[in-house]
Amino acid sequence: MKRLFIWIVMVTGIVAVHPVPAQIALDDYRADVAAYSRQLKIAASGSEAAAEGVGQARTGYLPRLSLEGSFTEAFRCNAGSEPWTFSVLPQLVQTLYGGGSVRAAVRQAELGYDIALCEEEFSRLDVRYAADYAYWSLSAVDLYAVSMREYVSIIRSLKQVVDRRFSEGYTSKSDVLMIDARLSEAEYSLVSVEQNYEVALHNFNILCGADPAQPVTLAGSIRDSLPLPDRMDAADAVARRPDYTAAQLRTEQAAASVRLARAPFNPQLSVGVGGSWQPHTPNRTGATTVDGSVFVKLSVPIFHWGERRRAVGVARAQQAQQEWTAAQRHDEIVREEMNGWTALVQSHAQVAASEESLRIAGENLAISTYSYGEGRATILDVLQAQLSWIQIYTNAIRAHFNYAVAVSDYLRITAQ
Repeated sequence: MKRLFIWIVMVTGIVAVHPVPAQIALDDYRADVAAYSRQLKIAASGSEAAAEGVGQARTGYLPRLSLEGSFTEAFRCNAGSEPWTFSVLPQLVQTLYGGGSVRAAVRQAELGYDIALCEEEFSRLDVRYAADYAYWSLSAVDLYAVSMREYVSIIRSLKQVVDRRFSEGYTSKSDVLMIDARLSEAEYSLVSVEQNYEVALHNFNILCGADPAQPVTLAGSIRDSLPLPDRMDAADAVARRPDYTAAQLRTEQAAASVRLARAPFNPQLSVGVGGSWQPHTPNRTGATTVDGSVFVKLSVPIFHWGERRRAVGVARAQQAQQEWTAAQRHDEIVREEMNGWTALVQSHAQVAASEESLRIAGENLAISTYSYGEGRATILDVLQAQLSWIQIYTNAIRAHFNYAVAVSDYLRITAQ
């Protein structure tokens, strides 16, 4: 019985022992997840598309060369004329003033590229948080499984004592039935926890592109000492957030849309050089001529039944919408920072409280088990001590998990 007492004390002291050093560190896992992440690849493709859009918009400053051609053959024709004719019309045109549409389109495209970069950076924050969450989830479920295995072992050891005492006539059959029921319940819970571990393992491996069933061991644990981050001022957190920067850029983009909506109703001026190659009309000999021309084209819209006012009004309403969206994002980030810090502080306090409760529960379990072996406690006292120990142990694991996740979440909220 003294050996059992010592063994239980060693089990309850597991909270102070770190997991065996393992192969996968958190920083390495973050790097693997970032390298594999489909979300980051999608965001990077969006940035590449936006960069190409900037180049496309800038071509509006350059002259454009076009070529038109046609060939016609008639079923009936005048006497002495060829039944066919053709024309080839090359043209080089340079827009001198397009009403400001080119500048507005280029500005829109440049802002779109900056927005895409912000969205890519925000995706990187999300992916990092997802990696942290998967890492800490696997660590937590692993500790749950360890605690349940220890719980089952404790009950089995007690069962041996109860069976021996029953065979010696020191206890009743009801004690045997109660310990059997508790053991069956604990084994059932162990199966459920081990299933949860398999699910967490699959999520962990899939996130970094590994074989879902590949066994892993973690270098870090939620029981490691994670320092409490310094609180960041809400205004600084807002300024650092790439999604808020993107919201502000969308407001500027909407302002460029106002200029773009106004541009078609402004005067337009272009110059060009053209030519033609075609037969004489009518085509009697099949001989062709080549001719050239230089032109200046001016277009001045005069009256379009208020179309310009309506188009600009729509663009300005969309600009106001983007401004309010940016203001809403500002408030949301401030709320996220405050709630994130509150969750961080509370979970940190729960960690200390749960550790102390677990220490007390461990001592109570050891004393109750020893006392039962000496005949000074009932089986109900021991079962209650066992149940209290596993519940408090579970609470301690949950507190450590909540704190680790809260740290990662606060770093994501403040874009650190």
